[in-house]
Amino acid sequence: MKINWKVLIVSLIITFLIGFVGSLFTSPNTGTEWYNSIKPDITPPNFVFPVVWNILFFLIALSLYFAWTSSKKKDKPEIALVFGINFFLNILWSVIFFGLKLPLISFFEIILLLGSILWMILITRKISKISAWLLTPYLIWVAFAGVLNYLIAF
Repeated sequence: MKINWKVLIVSLIITFLIGFVGSLFTSPNTGTEWYNSIKPDITPPNFVFPVVWNILFFLIALSLYFAWTSSKKKDKPEIALVFGINFFLNILWSVIFFGLKLPLISFFEIILLLGSILWMILITRKISKISAWLLTPYLIWVAFAGVLNYLIAF
């Protein structure tokens, strides 16, 4: 299998740029009194989150790469749409939860984020099974984040 370096690099840049933008809202708030006073006991230590998210963003970028390079021209707009919506919702959760400090609203937003991940899996599965499987850890982690968000909001 020949690697399309241009598509791989663009996939990595886009995905990690999304992670960086989200971190602008997250990172300054993880050590605050507000966050420490609301986080549930099952919350992993703060140092775990950037490690996990960097791994997840790498897997998401690979998923985007495999879906894009394996798809027909007619499927590319749908791939761009589903990943674009997911990236938007990913950043939006950080803005709502950490930036605006609205855990209740962010809980409902994370349900939309989970739906977008499922949509990504369904779309990419038709094109590249590996692309869909690469998104599974993302789905699991965001579901866990949803549990934490639920415990905070309710």
